[in-house]
Amino acid sequence: MTIKLPGGHEGMATVRALPASSGQIALVQPMPHILSGWWTRTIGHVSLLGATIVVLLGIGVAYVMQANRARAADEVCEKVRDRIDSALNRGRCGLWDWDIGRGRIYWSDSMYELLGYERQDEFLSFGEVNAMIHPEDQDLFTLAEQLASASTSLVDYEFRIRSLTGDWVWLRARAELMNDPDDAASHLVGIAVDVTEQRGLEEKTAKADARLHDAIEAISEAFVLWDANNNLVLCNSKFQKLHELPADAQLQGKPYAEVMALGRPPEVQHQFLRREQQDVGARTFEARLQDGRWLQINERRTKDGGYVSVGTDITALKRHEHRLVESEKELIATVLDLKQSRQKLEAQTHQLADLAERYLDQKAQAESANRAKSEFLANMSHELRTPLNAIIGFAEVMQSGIFGSLGSDKYEEYCTDIRSSGEYLLSVINDILDMSRIEAGRTTLTKQPLEVHASIQRALKLVGEQTKAKNLSVSVDVNPDTIVVPADERALHQILVNLLQNATKFTSDGGCITVRTRQAGNAVNIYVEDNGIGIPDHALHKLGQPFEQVETEFSKSYKGSGLGLAIARSLTELHGGSLRIKSQEESAPSCSSTCR
Repeated sequence: MTIKLPGGHEGMATVRALPASSGQIALVQPMPHILSGWWTRTIGHVSLLGATIVVLLGIGVAYVMQANRARAADEVCEKVRDRIDSALNRGRCGLWDWDIGRGRIYWSDSMYELLGYERQDEFLSFGEVNAMIHPEDQDLFTLAEQLASASTSLVDYEFRIRSLTGDWVWLRARAELMNDPDDAASHLVGIAVDVTEQRGLEEKTAKADARLHDAIEAISEAFVLWDANNNLVLCNSKFQKLHELPADAQLQGKPYAEVMALGRPPEVQHQFLRREQQDVGARTFEARLQDGRWLQINERRTKDGGYVSVGTDITALKRHEHRLVESEKELIATVLDLKQSRQKLEAQTHQLADLAERYLDQKAQAESANRAKSEFLANMSHELRTPLNAIIGFAEVMQSGIFGSLGSDKYEEYCTDIRSSGEYLLSVINDILDMSRIEAGRTTLTKQPLEVHASIQRALKLVGEQTKAKNLSVSVDVNPDTIVVPADERALHQILVNLLQNATKFTSDGGCITVRTRQAGNAVNIYVEDNGIGIPDHALHKLGQPFEQVETEFSKSYKGSGLGLAIARSLTELHGGSLRIKSQEESAPSCSSTCR
């Protein structure tokens, strides 16, 4: 129990009965004395707990601080990684880490973006990457074997890899073989740069260099380019030939003195330097080669301090100049002769003027005589037609026996001859009259729309008896049947009749005549073809000329005045058309007349 001691302090009293007697034993102690051990243990436990709490708090604070540092470091690493990826993306390159032992490859994000792929896993397998490489380039197996056998640990080579779009991207890989101390594995770590554009530029540069070389080789002059140190950059074969340089010599990059030592340098004879050439560092001079040829060399300084030189072979020009000097002397002598001849020419000029006047007078007389001839023929033809008509008429009357029989069969035969001869003579006179009218300009045309097919049929009826008498087959091919042309009806009829009569006359018995028409724009082509005797080539130019015939008067076997084709040609030209004649001789009988 708790009791209060006499001094006013609290105490603890303990009473226990003694089992052997009825007595009791009591023990009284002050409260501080009782709690002193407990307080000692309590203070020790509390101190230990406090120290533990302080340690735990220190560890927690250190953990938080370390976590903050790690987070900050991760953020810094992430920023650095983003910056590196941005720099790599900007530079079109990516990082590689090839774990050769495990057969896995790590690509940076820039590498995926370069090829257009998306990251599916942290690592790529060896086979996946090797399948992307172009089959013509070195694969990863060969590279691994080289790394295993070679003493060097550096790699620098170019290859093609397929992108997501299927295009081939050229990469240049620069890597180094490194050993990882943590896992004792070999890693090939490096960077791969996109050199596709550089490769394209190299190809374009190579093509441009080839074009430039071909262009320089194609020029007719000797061309050479020297750099600022007077070393040869480029030259063509003509430069080598002119300086007798070996064709297989490697001249590029060699100095001028060494190049000239391989050949024969030209001997400079004359140098021409103009003021404008002084400003641009250019000069022009003539040089003589050992074999006697001459060169005109034009040199001009380039922007990099070198020289471009073009040599032109002027040997012919120098020879021409030499001949000019000699010719000048001859010219002086010739001038003296010309002065003497001038007086003779003046006298001949007066004579030519007199001859010209006589020619004009004679030409006027000839034209007047031609007009008089045409008028005479027209008048004579008109005068002859009247008695011929009477002769033909009386012959018909006598042949028909209107006023009685003549008394003998011979008289009828004579009347037939008189009638046929008169009709033939009348046709000749009519042709002469028509030709004279055309030449005199008295023929006028009255053009109206005419159907070509109808005009051809009328002309065929007129020559129908002649074709039947010679058993000729006549075919007409008019396409289309309704072709209409503006023409004079009488003139068109005469053109067609003359062409058909000419074809009938010169076609043997049993032959054929064909008439065809074809539309040609605004014009019409009329073809008259036959398989007659044909005309020699040398005589074709005579056809269509007035009074011109292929046969001579001694070998003539066909009657006619020779005016039929001339009248047809003239009437066709009056319509604004043309008449063309094509023919072959009897070996391949064919003759055609085309009227357009």
